[in-house]
Formats: sequence, structure tokens, C-alpha cells
Amino acid sequence: MGDRGWRGRLGPAVGIAPGARVDKFEIFFDLVFVFSFFNIARATAANISGRQLLHAVLVLAVLWWCWVVHTVVATRVRIGEGFVPVLMVAGMAALFCFALALPQAFQSPHGGDAGPIVVAASYVVIRAVHLVLFLHLVRNDPVERRQLLRYAPELTLSTALLIVAALLPTHLPDGTAETVRDALWITVVLLQYGTGLLAKTWGWEVTSAEHWTERYDLILIIALGESVISVGLGSNLIGQPPTWPGVTAAVFGIVFTAALWWAHYDVIGPAARISLHASQGRPRVLMARDAYAYLYLPMISGIILFALGAEGIVHDIAEPGVPVSEPARGPDVPLLFGGVICYLAGNMLFQLRTLRTLSWLRLGTVGVLALGIPFAMPLPGLAALGLLTVICVGMVSAEVVLMSDARHALRAAVFEERTTHEANEAAFRARWHENPPESTP
Repeated sequence: MGDRGWRGRLGPAVGIAPGARVDKFEIFFDLVFVFSFFNIARATAANISGRQLLHAVLVLAVLWWCWVVHTVVATRVRIGEGFVPVLMVAGMAALFCFALALPQAFQSPHGGDAGPIVVAASYVVIRAVHLVLFLHLVRNDPVERRQLLRYAPELTLSTALLIVAALLPTHLPDGTAETVRDALWITVVLLQYGTGLLAKTWGWEVTSAEHWTERYDLILIIALGESVISVGLGSNLIGQPPTWPGVTAAVFGIVFTAALWWAHYDVIGPAARISLHASQGRPRVLMARDAYAYLYLPMISGIILFALGAEGIVHDIAEPGVPVSEPARGPDVPLLFGGVICYLAGNMLFQLRTLRTLSWLRLGTVGVLALGIPFAMPLPGLAALGLLTVICVGMVSAEVVLMSDARHALRAAVFEERTTHEANEAAFRARWHENPPESTP
């Protein structure tokens, strides 16, 4: 067919340029992850238990690995150019089915639910889409094709294990079936992340540090936004008349979530972006893998955990007839405080890996949060939420004062970078004014 084939008509795949930014289709693709994070939170909130939390961590880890593989593909080819969006829509549909079936992924195997099979089949399609794109990219390079084969064991075994996890438990007694399914999922997660550590820089490069960092910063904002949605919808704040305790709790939720946004995006995130830009070759790939592909996972896990705790507390506060003085019930306070601890711990490890520094103020904040859990548990829910908000806002306020010089120096460097970049862009586009492109009818 040559150029008259469907790929020829849509256009070829376009490589990533060194200064590339995230394109609009990638943001469109992320909408499915908004739903995925939300559905994980919804499924876990329905019946919070130790095993349910384990299941949430497992499905989040597998989902996140799909995201990591997707971002690795996006370091080589523009997702929104040429024929690539057609394949990615198929991947989006599979990912959406994957997210829809997540609440049933660990249901009793003898209930006749199709959830586990849908999860496994959707995962196979997602990975197949990524594999097809990779094969297309390396089709003319035998060295890269051999590099790609090194990842074949992870791809083959992880898909096979998820299919076995969907089919085998139906032939086993209930208790044994649940244990076997959990063990198979744990094996999948260990295989995926272990392969990532073993692979190191096999056939992988980060052409655009700007694209890579922006991609991960956007998904973290999506996760933070999901926590707001989870609290608002899950606690039924929209479905009933507002009360002053409910409104106050909602404000606390927004304020401490904003403080956690500030904790990453005020200094750490922008400084890490510059650090990744400054690195080259193998050190850049290892930093991209360790700091972004791996250490963003505990931050996103922490967001989902504190969203679950905040949702439970706000639900009780906003419920008509429940006294404001009623203490928070069940695991809400440990989830709330523990989720923030997980987020800050992941962020400190991220800071250590990218900037080789550690914030003692944040380390102390994590200690205060850990000590605050037993103190906050007997408190009314509104008071517990207020205490967490005070701690988080206090931390970022202290950092603004203590890190004033570093913040100003960073912003000056970023401003100089942007000014230089925009000047080069303006100079390039000036040729359009001198010799404007011919208009087409």
C-alpha cells in the first residue's frame, strides 16, 4: 500500500525533540487515569480492611507500571502525532476497561464475576499497544531490537501471571483461591519493578528532560485533584444541604491538599527538573527511573490513602444528626495522617535522589505526624482534620521563611532560563514575519 495505507494517510510517527513539551493528546490520555485513581479509592472506601488496602496497593502498582511503560514510549515518539493516536485510543479503551473492572479484580472466584478476566485481558491489550509502538520504532535498528528482547520476560510473565490469577482461583477452594490470587499479583509487582531495577539503561534514553518531568508533574496534580473529587463526591457533600461543620471540613481538606501541592511544586519539583536537565546519558536515565518512575508511586499512594481518611471524616462530619463532637471512626485518622506521612516520605526520597539534600524540617514533620496519630484518634473528626491542616500549613510556612534565599535563587534561575528560551523562540518565529508562509485556500 505504501503511502496510501492507513499509516501513510495519517502520517508517520514523529520522534521526540530534545526540548519537547507534553502534547494535548497526552493530557487527554491522562483523563483515564483520573478515573482509575478515583475507582481505586471508591472500591477501597466501600470496605476498608487490611486485605482491601493490600489489594488497592497491588492494583495501583500494576496500574502505575502501565503508566511508566507508557511514559517510556512517550520518550521516543509523540503520542499525538501521525498514526500513533489511533493506537493510543485502543490503549485508552483497554485502560478504561481495566479501571472499570478493578473493584472486582479480587472478588470471590466462585461468584461468576468477569472482573478478574476483564482486568487481565485489558492489561494484555495495553501492553500489546506499547509493544507494537516499540517494534515500529526499532524496526530498522537490529541493536535496539535486541535491547527490546531483554524486556520480553517481564512482558510475557506479567501478562501470563495475571491471566492465571484470573482463571486458576475458580478451580480452588475459597480460602486457598484468595491466597493464590494475592500471591500471583504480588509476584507480578515484584517482577515488574525488579525488572526495572535490573534493566538499568538497556536501550532507554530520556531525550527531553522537560517532557519527562512535566509528564510526571501533571500526573501528580491529577492524583491531588482526584483526592479533592473523592472527598467531595464520596462524602456526599454535593448530595445534601451544606452545614457549617461540613463546609469547615471541606475547607480544611482543600487547604491541607494545597499545602501538600506546595511541598512539591514550590521548590523541590522545579529544582529536580533542572537537575534532570543538567544530567546526561546514563545518569539522566537512572535519575529518571529512580526519582520519577519509582518514587512518585509512594507519593501517589499517600494521596489515595489520605483521601480515603479525609473522605471518611468529612462524611461523618457532614452527616445530618451526627454530633460535631463525635470522634472519628475506624481507620480514618490513621489513613489520613499515614497517607500524608507516605506522601512526604516519598517526596523526601525524591529530593534526596535528585538534589542530594534532605529537609530536616520535613523529617521532623513526619515525626510529629506519626506521634499525632494516637493523639488525634480520640478527637472529634473536625478537630483531627484541623490538626493535620495546621501541621501541613505550618511546615510550608516555615519553609518559606527558612528557605527564602534558596527560593529566590531558584526563581531567578528559572526566570533566566525561560527568558532565554522565549527569546530564541521569538527569533526563530521572526522569519515568519519577514517571509510569511504562503496561505493555502
